[in-house]
Amino acid sequence: MNRTIRHTSVFCLLLVLALLGRATWVQAYQAQALADNDHNRRNTIAQYAQPLGDIIVAGSPVTGSERTRGSDLAYKRTYTQGELYAAVTGYSSQAYGATQLEGIYSHVLDGTDDRLKNPVDVVTGKQTSPGSVLTTIDPDVQKAAYEALGGDKGAAVAIDPATGKILGMVSTPSYDPSKISGTNDGDVWKKLLSDPDKPLVNRALRQPLAPGSTFKLVVASAALENGLYSSVDERTDSPDPYTLPGTTTVLRNESASAPCENATLRTALQYSCNNVFAKAAADLGQDKVRAMAEKFGFNTAKLDVPVRASESLYPSGMDKAQTALTGIGQFEVTATPLQMAMVSSALANGGELAAPHMVSKVADSEGNTLQEFADGDTKRVVSASTAEQLRSAMVTVVEQGTGTNARIDGAEVGGKTGTAQNGVGNSNTPYAWFTSYAKSASTGKEVAVAVVVEDSGSARSEVSGNGLAAPIAQKMMKAALQG
Repeated sequence: MNRTIRHTSVFCLLLVLALLGRATWVQAYQAQALADNDHNRRNTIAQYAQPLGDIIVAGSPVTGSERTRGSDLAYKRTYTQGELYAAVTGYSSQAYGATQLEGIYSHVLDGTDDRLKNPVDVVTGKQTSPGSVLTTIDPDVQKAAYEALGGDKGAAVAIDPATGKILGMVSTPSYDPSKISGTNDGDVWKKLLSDPDKPLVNRALRQPLAPGSTFKLVVASAALENGLYSSVDERTDSPDPYTLPGTTTVLRNESASAPCENATLRTALQYSCNNVFAKAAADLGQDKVRAMAEKFGFNTAKLDVPVRASESLYPSGMDKAQTALTGIGQFEVTATPLQMAMVSSALANGGELAAPHMVSKVADSEGNTLQEFADGDTKRVVSASTAEQLRSAMVTVVEQGTGTNARIDGAEVGGKTGTAQNGVGNSNTPYAWFTSYAKSASTGKEVAVAVVVEDSGSARSEVSGNGLAAPIAQKMMKAALQG
């Protein structure tokens, strides 16, 4: 054999060995990574090869599946009353992925979760029947919130104070996830993305806004817990109007005739006196106010219900004037409706905050439990005495103060209104807030609620927590107590 042929033969042998080595590497070491790759079409085909499992509300599915035509994806997701439950379910789309409960539990719902497989399935490679996700949502509360919000841009959350179960979660404007569940829904998808009202954003969990005067409950809690005042009926040292420390800026109250000068915390909550809570925050100092806010859940980066909520923020590094402004829920304080519902929930529950959650159980196709979320995971936020005093003051707000639209016959109702500035120099429509709790006198049922109305189309002069948000909360609370 001549030299040229030998060199060529060796070179070809090396190529064959390299090819065999590469094939071995891919099959032995990269097989799982390639199988799990998001761009692997086989995964998508497997995901939609059979009807998906369901998301359940009060024993009934709010999701479904339907056979597709002319596609290698055999089934696509459908939704019962999609717009009503979109803030709970999220969407599962063959083209755009999955969000919220659909995304978190996608492997359970499409049958690929390892916990669903039995030994025979593992050997044969057969796809198992999908599981289901059982929520804590009360359909009556959900419907009441959705219908009450109507055409407003806003959100609402209802929580059972004792258990932390989320009974209702609505974000408006909403959308129908069925319309984007297929592969050829591009026009609807583009319209949703370009909509300035951002219907795909879950405002209840993922849109922190200035909470305005609802944050005064946090400041009042800090004032009582730190001994700044001994009770909600002790007179405060609060000039009206109040000049922000180190400045010439005068902070006034919404009503010049309100009895806010040196008012008690009860009266200050009743009339929403800015001077009292701004001065209280400045006197306490940012560290004590922040510590109390964090006990309620502010500055928590990983709040999962199980969908992750955006962080509600209480700022740091402020001067005394800025700290005073945080006392009325302004400056850089932000909160989600979930967070403000947690504030009322903790006060309603004797000062203990039950971890909020909207899934009670994940089950297989036979109903066997794969994962369960127990109620009652609580932590102490304020003392029972502080909680009792603030509940009493919140009742005064509803019975005699700025929250009268939240009254419910036969129930103890307490709340706090808020109107928060929006935009530079409050140039945009203010946000209307209401956070509250209600307890039935006959059954003892309880519920805590928070509502924000970002824009109702009302004139600026007509925007108030009592006028816009409190009636929504009242309908939700009434549905929860009667359910």
